[in-house]
Amino acid sequence: MNLVDALIVIAALLALTTGVVAVLRWAQSRPQRNIEHEVIQPQRLGADALGKVATLLQFSNDAGARCPSVHKTLADVAADHPGVRHLDIDLTHRPDIARHFQVLQTPTTLVLDRDGAVQTRFGGTPSRHVLELELSRLGAEIPHA
Repeated sequence: MNLVDALIVIAALLALTTGVVAVLRWAQSRPQRNIEHEVIQPQRLGADALGKVATLLQFSNDAGARCPSVHKTLADVAADHPGVRHLDIDLTHRPDIARHFQVLQTPTTLVLDRDGAVQTRFGGTPSRHVLELELSRLGAEIPHA
């Protein structure tokens, strides 16, 4: 194999790897609705209550590079929708919660309905648009422009 052939093989492998990584990231950021509908008690998370309409439950950690930006997005979305609450649980010192909810990456976000039942799970960074669609599905008011 000459140098040109080797470079073509390396370029093809690099393109394939990039494609696989892009597909995996896309699949992780999509909402997952085929999950168990566990009802979450806020006291287990150290919270006094859940949202009257919905709760955006974020699992993060101290080292998560994307956690602060997701925190801001979730807090802004919750502030724009009456009855929606954002809870951010730092898993750094709560491995029991990480195991229970099978959190393999941070941030991970669960969307809970008014009763605390898990409706949707996002791994990674959810978009504001998708979050708002999920909230409207659960009956949250759409903010007026």
